[in-house]
Formats: sequence, structure tokens, C-alpha cells
Amino acid sequence: MSRLIVYNRISLDGYFAGPNGEIDWFVHDPEVDAVAHEVYKADALLFGRVTYQLFEAFWSHIAEDESADPTWRATSRELNNLPKLVASRSLSETTWINSSLLAGDLIEEARRLKAENDGTLAIFGSGSIVKQLAAADLIDEYLIIVTPFICGSGLKMFEGDIGARLRLLKCWDFASGNVLLHYASAAR
Repeated sequence: MSRLIVYNRISLDGYFAGPNGEIDWFVHDPEVDAVAHEVYKADALLFGRVTYQLFEAFWSHIAEDESADPTWRATSRELNNLPKLVASRSLSETTWINSSLLAGDLIEEARRLKAENDGTLAIFGSGSIVKQLAAADLIDEYLIIVTPFICGSGLKMFEGDIGARLRLLKCWDFASGNVLLHYASAAR
């Protein structure tokens, strides 16, 4: 069975994006990304439409850009090679290599994917699908980067009556002010 792991950034007050979806307040840190990458080692990626389109627009072409940072080129190659599953009610096709649309209900598709596969299915961002999968208790682990910023308002990663108990696996702090928290579902 696959483990489903969320990798997301939040502000100190719990928002994954500002009121209009802005993420310009993220404090990017290659050290954080390197540690997180060692933890999740994705075998496939699960995206909502918005995050998929953002990732595709930014990452799909960098592997071929010889002027790009070598680390970014390596990340682009890795993302291009990984299977990418997209949960969307509005897309009719995917255009990024190794991408496909999920058919049907997100919760049922996630249950099926977890049951039929081994390895790690990682979700980057994709707040709307994280909310749904957390409410259905389908997320096994959370890698959360707490960014040293207070949004004041915006899009929350968790809302409603989720009530999931988690256990802390590890915590890292970085000179950038970011803190990386690794939690697992207490039920597993």
C-alpha cells in the first residue's frame, strides 16, 4: 500500500496562501528542500489543477535550459520523469509529460491509488485536495514548512471538523527561519 504524504508551506498563522492565492511571502531555502526531499522520496505526485498548472508552467522546461541553476535543472528532470496525477473537474487533458487526469471522485481515487500501489504518493501544495483527503483520513504523513511570516488572512490548509491526531516524527530548524515539521497520522 502507498503512503500518501503532504508537502506544503504555511505561514506562522496557518495559511498556505494569501487571500488571492499569493505565495510571494515564502522564504525559499535550498537546505529545507534538500531535507524534505530526503524524507518524502516520491514515486508519484498528486496535484490539484491550480498547483499542477503552476508547476507545469515553471518546472516542465527548466531541464533543457542550460543557463538555469543546475539544482533546478535536476529538480525539473526529476519532476518531468515522475508520474503526475491531477485531480480536476475542469481540465479535459494534461500536457506535461507523464501526467494524467484522475477519473471520478477524489476520495475514491485516492483510496484506490493507495491500495493498488507501493511507494510514496506526494502532494505538493494543492490545498483543496489536502483539505478533502485530510477530512477523509487518507493522509499518512505531513511535511510542513512553517515560514517566518504572518499572513493575517488567506487560504487555510485545514478547515472544518477534521480532528486528526498526529505524532511528531522529527523537527528541523534552519538559519532562514523556516521550521520543517514531519508528522505521521497517529492512527497508523
